Amino acid sequence: MNIRARKLIHGLLCLAAAGAAASATAQTLPPPQNVVALSATASVEINKDWLTVVFSTIREGTDAAVVQGALRQALDTALTEARKAAKPGQVEVQTGAFSLYPRYAPKGGISGWQGSTELIVQGRDTQAISQLTGRISSLGIARVGFSLSRESREKVEGDVAAEAIGRFRARADAVSKLFGFAGYTVREVSVATDPSQTLSQPLMRAQSLRAGGEEALPVEAGKALVSATVSGSVQMK
Repeated sequence: MNIRARKLIHGLLCLAAAGAAASATAQTLPPPQNVVALSATASVEINKDWLTVVFSTIREGTDAAVVQGALRQALDTALTEARKAAKPGQVEVQTGAFSLYPRYAPKGGISGWQGSTELIVQGRDTQAISQLTGRISSLGIARVGFSLSRESREKVEGDVAAEAIGRFRARADAVSKLFGFAGYTVREVSVATDPSQTLSQPLMRAQSLRAGGEEALPVEAGKALVSATVSGSVQMK
């Protein structure tokens, strides 16, 4: 074995020994002392500002092409009316699901066809959308719901998270002083927001809704509870 090879082997052995020593030292270190786990939550109620109305209809018949044509005509009529009210961010219009499938007789074989189509209208201008529902007669109203717009949610989440963080820091300071320590350092922390809690449901007619009749759909947005939770551990010192 030449001198260069010996030096290389010696160096590798030294590195392995150093790694083993570091691992042994880490395993023998005592667990951290004076560590406490804490959590704090903040929440705020906010009016929902995003209305979504889903229109739909069902057609059936013995001829698939005829059923499909009837669905297209109903959708096109509704789209023509909805586009008149469309405004970016205020009233947004898009088509939803469109399906066509066969119906089978008890003894086998296709006895007819059935299909459905959807139109989705959503936005911040709740008055314009509710009035639009009275002008669409080719589709019925399938679902109505309120939620928070992305902009409102992001703004509120930032404010609520800041409040929760402030409460976490205040709690960490108070707990440290109660244990006789002068202060603390943060070891680990996580922040989570939850905008999905609903405080009240939209007000709507109890019976099956049908569009048309020039009557605006009665709706009430209700409120959402946006909350943020900060959890983690601190080292008292």
